[in-house]
Amino acid sequence: MTITQKKVVSIHYKVVDAASGETIDSSEGGAPMTYLHGAQNIIPGLEAALEGKTVGDEFEVTVEAADAYGEYSEDRVQKVPREAFTGVDVIEPGMTFTANTAQGPISLIVTEVEEEMITVDANHPLAGKNLTFSVSVHSVRDASDEEMSHGHVHGEGGHHH
Repeated sequence: MTITQKKVVSIHYKVVDAASGETIDSSEGGAPMTYLHGAQNIIPGLEAALEGKTVGDEFEVTVEAADAYGEYSEDRVQKVPREAFTGVDVIEPGMTFTANTAQGPISLIVTEVEEEMITVDANHPLAGKNLTFSVSVHSVRDASDEEMSHGHVHGEGGHHH
């Protein structure tokens, strides 16, 4: 079966920072990652590279930052008053928080702590990075009507309600 829209796909993968060669994540030694193809469950560049592949296919692809987690944007870094962190006694660089905004919740990483101001970064930690994926296609099947209506995989390797 070929990977196309509305298919449930399981892959084994390894992803490395294309610039440094540092391994970022891998399914090695674990279960394959399972996703609904065409439902924007994975980064666009990897999904495009998987289109048309079949079970047993193995390949490597480098996904540019724009088709992965986006370009790094200085506009997503800002200083906020310490008072915005009510109920948090200790704030340190590297801590993550979720902020509720008009566009919905966003993740923030603390990058700098000053007496009165805290610098936070709303960029994804992999923003601005080109990523190289080594992929092997483990399985492909038709998505169920329920999976299609929910926009994600159910059952093994997927979402459980």
